[in-house]
This record gives sequence, C-alpha cells and structure tokens, in this order.
Amino acid sequence: MTTVPADVLHPPRTSLLSVADLGAEGIARVLRLSDHFVEIGRRPIPKVPALRGRTVATVFVEPSTRTRLSFETAARRLSADVVSFTPDTSSLGKGESLRDTVQTVAAMGVDCFVVRHASAGVPAQVARWTSRSVVNAGDGWHEHPTQALLDCATIRQALAERAGLRVADTGVELFDGLRVAVVGDVAHSRVARSNVLALGALGARVTLVAPGSLLPGSLAGWPVHGVTADLDAVLGEIDVCYVLRLQTERGAGAFVPSLREYTAGYGLTARRVARMAGDAIVMHPGPMVRGVEIADDVADLPRTVVLRQVANGVAVRMAVLFLLLGSDEQLASDELGAGAIHGGSAGARGSAHAEKRGAGRG
Repeated sequence: MTTVPADVLHPPRTSLLSVADLGAEGIARVLRLSDHFVEIGRRPIPKVPALRGRTVATVFVEPSTRTRLSFETAARRLSADVVSFTPDTSSLGKGESLRDTVQTVAAMGVDCFVVRHASAGVPAQVARWTSRSVVNAGDGWHEHPTQALLDCATIRQALAERAGLRVADTGVELFDGLRVAVVGDVAHSRVARSNVLALGALGARVTLVAPGSLLPGSLAGWPVHGVTADLDAVLGEIDVCYVLRLQTERGAGAFVPSLREYTAGYGLTARRVARMAGDAIVMHPGPMVRGVEIADDVADLPRTVVLRQVANGVAVRMAVLFLLLGSDEQLASDELGAGAIHGGSAGARGSAHAEKRGAGRG
C-alpha cells in the first residue's frame, strides 16, 4: 500500500499568493507531491476522489486559456466541483464589485478561489475578503507562483533524465548551482519574478538577459546572479534558457524600437541554440509568439519543453489544491494513501516507489 511522504502531509497555510509563501522547503513539498499526480495523469482514467465534496471557483477577471483550463482540469481530477466565471458571464458586468461577487460565491459554499487579475495585489485582497483558500493565478506584473512551481517541476525532470535518475529519487539539490538565463521582457513579466524567487530559493544562479528598457526599475528583492544585455555572451554557459513573451498588451512594445530589432537582439534562433550545451533546455511560459521571441524551428525542437511544462502544470496544480484543501484527518488517513491518491491499482509497484522515495535525497 502506497502512502504520501510524511513531510508533504500538513499544509503550512490556507492560501498561495506568492512563491515567498513557500520558501525552499515548501517548494520541495509541492514538487514531491506532484510526482504522485504525474503518475495519476498517465492512467487510463486520471481521476482520484481526494477532494470529493470540495468546490473550487476560478475567478479569471483577466483572460486566460492555459492557466484556467489547467486549474479546472486539476480540480476535476481530484473530484472537486468547479465553478467558473469571467466578467462577461457574471454580475461584474452589471456593475457589482469584485468584493461582493467573491463574498456571494463564498456564501454558496466554495472552498477555494483561483484568482487571475490584471492588477497586482487583487488575489491578496480577495484573501482578506474571505476566509476561503485563495490561489494567485497571476496578478498584473506581480507574480504567478504556480507557473514557477510547474517550471521547477519541469526542470527537475530534465535534470533527473540528464543524470540518468528517476525523478522520484531526486530532490531539490539538483538546482544547486544550476545556471538559468531569463530572457526578454522581464519588466512586465510576473512569470519572471516568480521564477527568480523560486529558483533563487533552490540555489540556482539566475541571470536576467534584457535591454535596459525591459528591466524593472529596481531589482531589490530579486535574487539574481547577474544582469546583461548580451544574450550571445551567456548562451554557452547556461543549463536553462527561459524565454519570455514580449508583452505588448502591457505596453512592452513601446520600450523597443521595433519587433525586428528586438528579435535580432533577443530572439532565440536556431543559430543561437547551436551555441548552447547539448543538454541545455529551452522553456517558455506560453503563449509563444513564434518569430518574435522564439523562432518557429526552435519552438519545435526536442530540447524545447513547452508542452511538458503544460502537462506538469496540471500535476503541480493538483498538488497545490490538495495541500490547501485536504483536511489533516484525510491527509493522514490510510484511505488517502491507498485510495484517494494512489487507488487500488497502484499495487506493489506503488509500494516500491514509496520505499525509494523514503530513501531518496529529496
């Protein structure tokens, strides 16, 4: 019978608003638990009853495809009920305040709000308006913590494969000294901020690569190893090239002379990829703008792990929802270890995996 490792059982808080809420230990906890949900995602019926009876509301006041569908898929795979609304399909369009909307939905028995908003700080404000759990699914230029978590999960998988190890037999020590370049529109990217915080907490050496016009006005609180405007100078020295989208909808286009010039300086082309180490990976948070920040042929290379990031997003968000919404009694029960996560089909193979995890370094 398979059980969840004891160090991932007890959720440390009721909301996830920032990567800083977790720290290195919390990030490691989410990654270890997500290993279980990756395995569940490979089953013919990738669903478990872990959050049966719970309800998750996705509150996406800013448009989204990947993140919203990923959270909704994650909740449904945990057997939670899902309610979803946007400004066009809710009373927000009639002039109701977001606070009244949130409190109305909370009164219906919702257990968790997954919030995306164009303004920084809104998920934190929602957490003050309600006693329910709140997950920040992206707020303005501020943060996108679950994107950083799924990116860390993807990097860990790639590093384990490079070392010839099973992911479950590794820990976050793989990140120690890892060389990561975050390239492009750093100033307008909540993904960049969350990834720098997460990777820095795990011991990676992050270099920001961008023109001065696309860097934040201050890097105070950003644990970066260096900053450069020369992408070509760092390509041969990195393990991960994390390419950001030029966020023209947030005004980034006004900070570059032209898209052609931006691509010439910071677009990841096949010529530039050829200068990278053979086992270095390329990442992108999506949606990709092919031909601007990443060449079409580079986007389709085996070393470009964008679709793996998407797949890991479901497993990581399952882990986050599970840690926030699972009760202490449920988390510690045999039912959870044998059924709610692993199910009867895991069998002896799952038990062997659990034993390996107990002996692992993570």
